[in-house]
Amino acid sequence: MTGTQVTATLAAMAAGLQLDNIDDDARAVARQCLLDWFGVTLAGADEPCVDVLAAEAADQGGNPQSTLVGRGLRLSTRQAALVNGTASHAHDYDDVNMTLSGHATVAVAGGLLALAERSGASGADVLTAFVAGYETACRVGALVMPGHYAMGFHSTATAGTFGAAAACGRLLGLDAEAMARAFGIAGTMAAGLKSQFGTDCKPFHAGRATEAGMMAATMAARGFTSRGDILDCEQGFAATHSKHFNPEQAVGAAPGGGFHVRNNLFKYHAACYLTHAAIESGRRIRMDHAPGLDDIASIVVQVEKGADRVCNIAEPATGLETKFSLRMTTAFALAGIDTAGMTNYNTDHARDPRLTGLRDRTEIDLLSGVSPTFSDVVVTLRDGTCLHASHDSGIPAADVAEQGARIGAKFDALAKPVIGDNRAGALRAAIESIETAPSLTEIMQIAA
Repeated sequence: MTGTQVTATLAAMAAGLQLDNIDDDARAVARQCLLDWFGVTLAGADEPCVDVLAAEAADQGGNPQSTLVGRGLRLSTRQAALVNGTASHAHDYDDVNMTLSGHATVAVAGGLLALAERSGASGADVLTAFVAGYETACRVGALVMPGHYAMGFHSTATAGTFGAAAACGRLLGLDAEAMARAFGIAGTMAAGLKSQFGTDCKPFHAGRATEAGMMAATMAARGFTSRGDILDCEQGFAATHSKHFNPEQAVGAAPGGGFHVRNNLFKYHAACYLTHAAIESGRRIRMDHAPGLDDIASIVVQVEKGADRVCNIAEPATGLETKFSLRMTTAFALAGIDTAGMTNYNTDHARDPRLTGLRDRTEIDLLSGVSPTFSDVVVTLRDGTCLHASHDSGIPAADVAEQGARIGAKFDALAKPVIGDNRAGALRAAIESIETAPSLTEIMQIAA
């Protein structure tokens, strides 16, 4: 790592990004990311884990600076970042990026929006800062993958903290030197373990990342000292968090030569993203062949071997655990259960004999050398008939406008039950025109 300049390069890129540098497609996807963030955050605002954090924050007290989305309260900026960030990941229904192997938007947006509300920043500045943060999270992920994730670190929580620092630092106007110090502060706070998947700590990872990243930027702005080479140095982030070090991938061009945000992958199933290809394959078999559940003798789901430590809970006992069970989510798809419906991931379904029977007839075949977003599903009927489908959920949408319409429909489904049709419509319109907004006041007032 001696002689590399990854920290300095990424700091300069984040500090220097201008809205005019961002192409139209990347801007459109960034707006879609923010719209999706508000939808999943509103939906997650009353989850038990969010209740705990909101109660703790209210008990601690502080200046009412920023809004808790969907709760009608204002707390300190750091508290709002933590609570909103956790709410945004509570249902595991938020977008992902495979360069990061995690969730960039939830790691970046919560702290950025809280800080922007407090500071009165314009919508154009927020969008620019969001892209700066999203890019940084992905580039830090590229620096340390695949070893970082394989070692057990949740990159949403770790690389995401750098992304939050970059976004908030860009909003504050940090120069490259101060941004590098913000990265140093972020690097010493970045934490999160995959062993916590299936518990409240997984959404807490997103909340902590966005809060810590925001704090890193504000502390750097006040002159707090830190190393300016935390990604490169001996005993720094890369050296201690991965067996891999990929500086060329970190500072080189994004896939396709544009921005990493353009390759964002949105979720249309409310479960771990590595289950989505198997869900899509199961849905295709059901739609094309409509097999009776009692007629199914066995199911084989082929996935990349890394899924074993992410979403292969064999016998999920709770709704949350079903989100991380390839066996159960494939059973959902074959049984015709709406995998986009968040309430379907519940204890009753986890114990339903009809579903557990399918689950227990399912074998997970772990493969090497295939994409982590690919799955092949073979259903064998009792008469010997084999039904087959495969899918790769890692291919970004080619049509950004069509994707926007789909995200808009998802937002409506999530937001309207929480804030009503009129306010949901007003919020969607405000986010879709965020670049012209003088501040976030209107957006946050509607979202409250």
